[in-house]
Amino acid sequence: MPPAMTNLMDLWAAHSQLSGEDLVTVDFLLPTGIYIQMDVPREATIQHIKLLLWKQAQSYPLFPSLGEMEGHMFECVNQAAVHEELEDETRRLCDVRPFWPMLKLVTRNCGRAERLLDSKIGVLIGKGLHELDALQDQEVKDFRSKMFRISEEKMQRVQLMTWSEWLQAYFTNILNIEVLDVNEDNVLSLQDTASLKVWPSTIPSELMEQALRKWLTTHGPEEEGRQAEQYVLRVSDKLEFLCGDHPLIQYKYIKACLQAKECPHLTLVQVSTVQAMFEKEISAIGAVVNRKSSNPPLPLPPKRRGNIINHVSTHFKIVLIKGSKVNAEETAKIQVRAGLFHGTELLCKPAVSSESSGRSEHVWNRTLEFDITVSDLPRMARLCFAVYAVMDKVKKQKSTKNAHINKYQTIRKSGKVHYPVAWVNTMVFDYKGQLKTGDIILHSWSSFPDELEEMLNPIGTIQTNPYTENTTALHIHLPDYNPHTILFPPFDKILEKAAEIAGSSDCLPMGRGGKKFHIELKEIMERDPLSQLCENEKDLIWTLRYDCMENFPQSLPKLLLSVKWSKHEDMAQLQALLQIWPKLSPRDALELLDFNYPDQYVREYSTRSQTRSHITIPSSLTVVIDEELSQYLLQLVQVLRYEPYYDCALTRFLLNRAQCNRNIGHFLFWHLRSEMHMPAVAVQFSLILEAYCRGSIPHIEVLKKQVEALSKLKSVNELIKLGTIKNARSKTKEAMLTKEAMMTCLRQSGYTETLSDLHSPLNPSVLLSGINVEKCRYMDSKMKPLWIVYNNKLLGGDTLGIIFKNGDGTRGLDLTLTWCISMLLMMIHWNKMCLCRIVPYGCLATGDRSGLIEVVSSADTIANIQLTSSNVAAAAAFNKDALLNWLKEKNSGDALEKAIEEFTLSCAGYCVATYVLGIGDRHSDNIMVRSTGQLFHIDFGHILGNFKSKFGIKRERVPFILTHDFIHVIQQGKTGNTEKFGSFRNYCEQAYLILRRNGNLFITLFALMLTAGLPELTSVKDIQYLKDSLALGKTDDEALKQFRQKFDEALRESWTTKVNWMAHNVVKDNRS
Repeated sequence: MPPAMTNLMDLWAAHSQLSGEDLVTVDFLLPTGIYIQMDVPREATIQHIKLLLWKQAQSYPLFPSLGEMEGHMFECVNQAAVHEELEDETRRLCDVRPFWPMLKLVTRNCGRAERLLDSKIGVLIGKGLHELDALQDQEVKDFRSKMFRISEEKMQRVQLMTWSEWLQAYFTNILNIEVLDVNEDNVLSLQDTASLKVWPSTIPSELMEQALRKWLTTHGPEEEGRQAEQYVLRVSDKLEFLCGDHPLIQYKYIKACLQAKECPHLTLVQVSTVQAMFEKEISAIGAVVNRKSSNPPLPLPPKRRGNIINHVSTHFKIVLIKGSKVNAEETAKIQVRAGLFHGTELLCKPAVSSESSGRSEHVWNRTLEFDITVSDLPRMARLCFAVYAVMDKVKKQKSTKNAHINKYQTIRKSGKVHYPVAWVNTMVFDYKGQLKTGDIILHSWSSFPDELEEMLNPIGTIQTNPYTENTTALHIHLPDYNPHTILFPPFDKILEKAAEIAGSSDCLPMGRGGKKFHIELKEIMERDPLSQLCENEKDLIWTLRYDCMENFPQSLPKLLLSVKWSKHEDMAQLQALLQIWPKLSPRDALELLDFNYPDQYVREYSTRSQTRSHITIPSSLTVVIDEELSQYLLQLVQVLRYEPYYDCALTRFLLNRAQCNRNIGHFLFWHLRSEMHMPAVAVQFSLILEAYCRGSIPHIEVLKKQVEALSKLKSVNELIKLGTIKNARSKTKEAMLTKEAMMTCLRQSGYTETLSDLHSPLNPSVLLSGINVEKCRYMDSKMKPLWIVYNNKLLGGDTLGIIFKNGDGTRGLDLTLTWCISMLLMMIHWNKMCLCRIVPYGCLATGDRSGLIEVVSSADTIANIQLTSSNVAAAAAFNKDALLNWLKEKNSGDALEKAIEEFTLSCAGYCVATYVLGIGDRHSDNIMVRSTGQLFHIDFGHILGNFKSKFGIKRERVPFILTHDFIHVIQQGKTGNTEKFGSFRNYCEQAYLILRRNGNLFITLFALMLTAGLPELTSVKDIQYLKDSLALGKTDDEALKQFRQKFDEALRESWTTKVNWMAHNVVKDNRS
């Protein structure tokens, strides 16, 4: 790799603003062996640069040997030090950003359209497809081949759509509403045209006819030619249409407006405009996909040959050969522990090696045998290893080489301390269901979770560490038990086994439990998902499994936890029972995607095969509407980490829904791409991203534009940070890069073009026309977040604010966490029609420690409101009139009354939400209020009771924030207005009961986020806070009593909040 350039960032990012030069010197290597150095425009496209090179090359030897210009393309080494082919020649050199200004001209192979598509996908997902091609992994090749076929068929189906079918499929958000629980006199307003009163049951075509009739009354008979069939309805400020014959109330936008008591704004768009959009997308598909398949159909899978595992009664065993590069103290002795798991269930006693002395190389050559037969191994069994050191005692280390020793002292035996060094997991069966055999080298991981099972980490990835240079490696051998391949039995054989057991004479009859057992069973089934089952309870559930199916179908997760997965007879009986199990609701089905339920038939969805269960997990999820699926999407992406094989039911389910709904596809793309830097999922997520792009070809350019825009924002942010660092070192009064310099940078043509005319990553329905440079700035915090103001392309004069964060090393996952909590807050909002006016702002992680946050318009922090009203910072927090006076300045008359109502409802929602979720660090800059009255919280960096402390004293000493200035607003400034305060208290109690009714769902959603890497959500113990705050296991009356006590405590101790706010205001005032 060439040495890094110290001024590389200046070269591609903003060299022109620093030195005034627009050219950069580039070295060109020609296939004829000729070397040419020339200056080219930094912002020129690759196509233009190639044209300049071609003219220059005419004066050099061997030019005729080059042939046609179109037969060549450039290659470079990119910023990741990876070889990249520049097939897409519309990109600019400053966007390509080569690691070194050197381009190599190479001969282009045939199939340019396909190569161009591959190049665009590689740039888009952040991983060149040639890297996937180079992987010597048959599973990767098989998955890509299958997805290529499925994606091509998907695009061919789109080519056969009409424009109206396409519009309804990709740009229309329909809600599944059975009851129209709204008033029947809501006003729908068409922007700049007319206002109409219509019934919520009106369909779009009827609304358009009424709008056109009203148009004729104001514009005269010359407009009589207009017909409703010539138009479609679009949300005025978004690329979202009301298409189809559904009642207006079933459209997401209309429902949101009615709940917020706002007037919907719609615009009539000519059909010809929509048809032009449709034809553009069809043209993009047609450039690379034929209407008829150009590939032969995939061959049927070959008949599997080998012995079925049921015939192998030998105990499972492995040969532990050696361990290399073991990072431990020289005086320590090394042992290896191995365990077989199904989910988190340990199938048998772990096997332990002998102790080995040495430095980094340890040789055992010993067989480790497990107390389980090969025939009883479940399909999803995983083999987990832990390498650990054995020491007489742990010495205090000055260095950080083994800083994790004290943290993970989990086992003490015979006066010795065992501490983990590394762990690694692998599946017992491969993706084809064949028992693995032969020599395997497992490169391990050295980061450990908070909870370990016998020092083993069964919840960890089964991928080995790709960074092999300095990682501990285990060399093992998996023996052959038979001359032929050993296979896990196919599904029909499993059902045959179940039928054989059911028909056997020695099989116990399937009796029903008596009343006593039924009462006990009911009590067990009503427990929350975190409750543990003892062995007697598991036996009872398994014995009464048919009672569970008939009376407690939602109890399927508890039944699965009661199965003895180490007995293939029990596993077969379960699979047979699943064939007749009632269908689960989508919310109940979510729990079965947790790591505790790894069985492929439980997770699999297949409606094509009648021999398999039609009620397994994804089939239950298929009935969930797109809007609800969007709320769970982040969790479902995290669940992909649990999948041991690339081709699984969940992957196909997500791809199918994403390719059928552009909004879901947008967020699936960003949830996956934002984690591409993580080695454990890089290959898996890149495969899914490639499959999505191939099945959504028109979406590639839209996403590519966003990726390029974020790259530019990152460049601006890095330059600002560089300038402030240089300024701090030189101690000069003027910063190297001021706000004016930032604005100059944003005005450059290279930045202006890239940052204009794109779909907002935070909301793909919003089109951003360009940056309002005068209103942009960077924030005065450590990482210098950018405050970017955009103009709305579809609604002139409307602006949108976006905060771009990059490089927050202390809490890089705050964005993911904020997004997660915002979705949960939204559930409160949608669960009860406008009971609590929650303001869940948009938040999206876009990469390693980078992301976007939506700016809520016309809002200010409590701290700023208080400081503005007082001359003394210390006294500002105690001015109870400041907030009410601020609302009075922003509103008058009926508007003020509505603003106070909005404040009351939103305050109730956030009081309950912050209490239940245990959100801390609630200082006055983390609570904001809109001019319309809605209160909302920001910065959810501390959750689940992980409150900040100072000198061992917790800052938060109240269950939630409810200060007297809040009460002053709620009571409309009247101290004796107990009626308003009573209503507020009632709102809080109703919201709390709503959350309790959804308690199991919240626990499930947080449990699915355990592998997300959130610093305060790493184990099941962290979720226990949620169970306690919701008082799960208690009656509603008992829970309400607990909440009322917390409410009274929050009000009684609110003076402590004021003291904290005073200290915060003083510090803030001193800094300014």
